[in-house]
Amino acid sequence: MSERDTFLKEFRGQTLGSVTNQSSTDELFQNEVLRPILKLQNDLFTASFINYIEKNKTDFYSQTTEKKMSTIENAIQKDIKFRNSLKGMIIGLFTTDEYAEYKKNSSSLNKRMMSMLIERLKSQVKIMETNVNS
Repeated sequence: MSERDTFLKEFRGQTLGSVTNQSSTDELFQNEVLRPILKLQNDLFTASFINYIEKNKTDFYSQTTEKKMSTIENAIQKDIKFRNSLKGMIIGLFTTDEYAEYKKNSSSLNKRMMSMLIERLKSQVKIMETNVNS
């Protein structure tokens, strides 16, 4: 294992979620790789989304909670440039072995990544409002 790979694994921290003998390959990847990266990059994702809504002149903060949730989903699902930027923030923290594993099933793993990221951002809405109002 390269020095970079060792550093990344130590830097990201432990597996999050349960891993069992019955876990699928995608579940293992999700809990061993994606969840720790999403947790580590949380502040960057939040800052990136705040920048996205500011650049797109979305009146996000005056929207209802339901509309805010919809805005988060639409931003990640429909804006390909933004989605690719977020994917890059995640993939950039893969080891070379993890990237090789990711390539085998990238379509399914991308769906998992974006779904988890949407839920993470939705759970951060109140924090985003606090940070902007401070």
